[in-house]
Amino acid sequence: MIGDLLFALRQHLESLSETASLDAQVLMGHILEKPRSWVLAHPEARLTQGQEQKLNQALARLQNGEPLPYVLGEWEFFSLEFSVTPSVLIPRPETELLVDQALQWLKSRPNRLLATAKNLYAADVGTGSGCIAISLAVHLPGLQVAAIDSSRAALEVAHANALRHQVLQSLRFLQADLLSSFSKGPIFHLVCANLPYIPQETLPNLRVYGREPTLALDGGPGGLEMIERLLHQTRPRLAPGGLLLLEIEASQGQLVLALAQQIFPSASVHLLQDLAERDRLVSIQLSE
Repeated sequence: MIGDLLFALRQHLESLSETASLDAQVLMGHILEKPRSWVLAHPEARLTQGQEQKLNQALARLQNGEPLPYVLGEWEFFSLEFSVTPSVLIPRPETELLVDQALQWLKSRPNRLLATAKNLYAADVGTGSGCIAISLAVHLPGLQVAAIDSSRAALEVAHANALRHQVLQSLRFLQADLLSSFSKGPIFHLVCANLPYIPQETLPNLRVYGREPTLALDGGPGGLEMIERLLHQTRPRLAPGGLLLLEIEASQGQLVLALAQQIFPSASVHLLQDLAERDRLVSIQLSE
């Protein structure tokens, strides 16, 4: 019965996950093609032989160190389901702060931003699965987003997710090194980025190393290599009054804040905390 299987699954996953009980419920719902609430409400239900086989195969993959989202093939972000593969970073809940801040800002000033342009233009640099770009496009129809990544495989996943959420018309996919492919000039009203920010020297000691794409994690010596490059590249490409939002590693707050103030001396620069009250986002807004 499902109730007994959930108990056994939780025991198997306790050494692999800090959220073993939740992971067991999510996995069971995936196997049954039912919401987690249904799984919890029907402990007496039984799996078919085919479902038991799928569950055993999934458990074997988890015990081999494969992250649950890759086993499921999808993960939730900003109340939307996104396909994920080992080619992209698994969307994290802390990144939802970036999307929330971007939407609040865009919705608060459309008339002022559109005074000199027919459309609102944004860039999601290092788009990965496309979760940031697509969440923005879904919640703000009419926004045009350049989804940029250096990985062709990642862009293919992002394209599939855009098709899934019916926002292909709002996105342009580009394989490029940050914003280097765009001519200098005020192009974007908004630039968002969740770039690799883990210091190269500490990365091998982390649990994610070898389990998620190193390309999406390695921030170079000190972890700020790509962030600093993007700051310099964004300055001539951000429209007057435009906003740059950067997700950062919690220990980098003051360093990125100082760097941003140096490169954007006349901008309004702020450091924002996530729900755990850790430094998570740097906001840089140009004067209009």
